[in-house]
Amino acid sequence: MELKRVVVTGLGALTPIGNNIQEYWDGLVNGVSGANSITHFDASKFKTQFACELKNFEVTDFINRKDARKMDKFTQYAMVAADEAVLDAGFDLEKLDKDRVGVIWGAGIGGLETFQNEVLNFANGDGSPRFNPFFIPKMIADIAPGYISIKYGFRGANFTTVSACASSANAIIDAYNYIRLGQADMFVTGGSEAAVTVAGMGGFNAMHALSTRNDDPKTASRPFDKTRDGFVLGEGAGALILEEYEHAIARGAKIYAEVGGGGLSADAHHITAPHPEGLGARNVMLNCLKDANLKPTDVDAINVHGTATPLGDIAETKAITEVFGEHAYTLNINSTKSMTGHLLGAAGAIEAIASILSIKNSIIPPTINHTTEDDAIDNKLNLTLNKPQKRDVKVAMSNTFGFGGHNACVLFKKLD
Repeated sequence: MELKRVVVTGLGALTPIGNNIQEYWDGLVNGVSGANSITHFDASKFKTQFACELKNFEVTDFINRKDARKMDKFTQYAMVAADEAVLDAGFDLEKLDKDRVGVIWGAGIGGLETFQNEVLNFANGDGSPRFNPFFIPKMIADIAPGYISIKYGFRGANFTTVSACASSANAIIDAYNYIRLGQADMFVTGGSEAAVTVAGMGGFNAMHALSTRNDDPKTASRPFDKTRDGFVLGEGAGALILEEYEHAIARGAKIYAEVGGGGLSADAHHITAPHPEGLGARNVMLNCLKDANLKPTDVDAINVHGTATPLGDIAETKAITEVFGEHAYTLNINSTKSMTGHLLGAAGAIEAIASILSIKNSIIPPTINHTTEDDAIDNKLNLTLNKPQKRDVKVAMSNTFGFGGHNACVLFKKLD
């Protein structure tokens, strides 16, 4: 059977450096750091006292208070980003075959704050089980796409992908596959996460994953820098409308880019550490290129996983030099996590959006906060350090890797 072509026709973003697509892109090209002291709770006794939180965000500007109280933050964020993407796509809801429009969403954890607060309330009580009737539906990770489908009446495939930090890249690949196999006309896809909580910060701190640079939070997320000491936790959401090409053309849709391919792999090595030689990262990029039927030399840019962990950045750059050979030195490689922090289950979505906008605007956002070269990272690679670079981008890849050894890679290309 002939596979359908899939294009991106709508985008939405709610991030630590901008609360919509335009603000997010402006933040990226201007090298804005989203890190600052935590405001969501008193972090004074925590090893890490900063994160990349949303700024100037009031959920009641988007969702009425009564409905918002029935949702965990990760669902609230999903609703806001999805709404922007749906409006951006500009379709007439009355003319869509809603049986062929679905929602596939990514979340690494789901309603962590809801779970934390309900258990704290129980633990502080007398043992009587006084739980909120919305506890379970607020907590479960699949509820975000459920809410999105209810709002718009989309009756197609509806589920959440969970693969830690690779979750929303997984969601995008699943949506892409359903459309190209002819199972759907359109998907709302992407991901959201809201883990800047007592349990989230405490848990990641306990495993020594987070930067502890409390004296200088704005520069703490420093991928590829010799002095990097862990990732900075972020929160937010990214949403994409994927659509079958002919369906998009028939309704006169604006098209940002074409989804060229997707790759998946596993490290099969360790629950949290990457494979030291970047084996899973190498395989996922090769799988993605094979799926896209492209050669390594066709690629212009890679938005890397690049979390600023001591091991991860080395393994990923090793994998890039293995996959791309000499062409690796002509690529633009960047880590937008230097600005947004690590949005866990939403990272794949907002970074896919960054790649798509690089294609649209012919600019590669920078990897900020780099001051000290690391001898373990090939210094001939163009890591787009500290300043954006103009470039005609025809093909861009985006890597996301998650705890458990999950790897996902998505490829976008300029529409022919």
